Amino acid sequence: MKTFFLLALITLSEATIGVFVKLTKGLIPIQTLNFYALTLAAVFLMSAMPIATGDKLKFPKDNLKDTAVIGFLIATQISVFNFAMTLVPIANAVIFWSVAPFFTFIFSALFLGEKARKSYIIIFVLALAGIILAKPLEGGNILGNFVALGDGAIYAAMVTYLRYEGKTETGNDIAWSMTAAALFLCPSVLFFGTGDVFEMISYPAIGINLPVALWVLGLGVVSTGFAYFGISIVLKKLNANVYSLVDIIVSPVVASFLGFLIFNEIPPEGLIYGGVLLLASGFWITLEMSKTRDKQAVHPSQNK
Repeated sequence: MKTFFLLALITLSEATIGVFVKLTKGLIPIQTLNFYALTLAAVFLMSAMPIATGDKLKFPKDNLKDTAVIGFLIATQISVFNFAMTLVPIANAVIFWSVAPFFTFIFSALFLGEKARKSYIIIFVLALAGIILAKPLEGGNILGNFVALGDGAIYAAMVTYLRYEGKTETGNDIAWSMTAAALFLCPSVLFFGTGDVFEMISYPAIGINLPVALWVLGLGVVSTGFAYFGISIVLKKLNANVYSLVDIIVSPVVASFLGFLIFNEIPPEGLIYGGVLLLASGFWITLEMSKTRDKQAVHPSQNK
């Protein structure tokens, strides 16, 4: 029960990404915001992992290449996803990102030699129907929709790389990978500026002013740091396929609900129907792919 409760907290923390990004109201350039978030996440992981595992952090001197590559993929995937959140409503970003399992299958077939099953044809048709119903080419969200679709491909590339290497990151290594991710984004501050981190934003509905730094902290610690920390623990006790099946459905639904609740973002009818088909087909193909292998890397913090 504790594991599933932690899994619920993880999916909730992941679903808050768009909320924290939008609450900054563009006062911090998104490139710099990504750097702040990954730096805070790295600090959180560096502090929390030794307490959780009881082991000191060990510098991965024998695993520098993988640590750096995974760090680069983390930095790229998170940066592109957060950028999508600045362009479109939360529901658009999470629904179009959920094409990730299909890219995972394509990359696995191309680079890992995994063969397709007959059921995949039906699943791909359903997914294509979902994308058509969601109408990514209509309205003023075309760019953001395609950025989210592209991020699904980047996430899938990260998963495929982990499986190609035949390994996944340990709790200690994920802290170092997150540190590498933050280092990759260091130049953002020089090129885009520091942003108005301590600017106060008025919220008449609750009658108080809050600093932008609060939402930066939330994005870094809650949405990113805690999510990776929690997953590194959950995947030691829970099959990775179970996590991926829950995450592919629950996180987008919760994120879309938060977008409606906090920002009054109401998805159009086509996006709702298309999203249901896309999420259902993503769940189905993930379930089918899990039948062909005992262990599936679904996150950089998964253990062997």
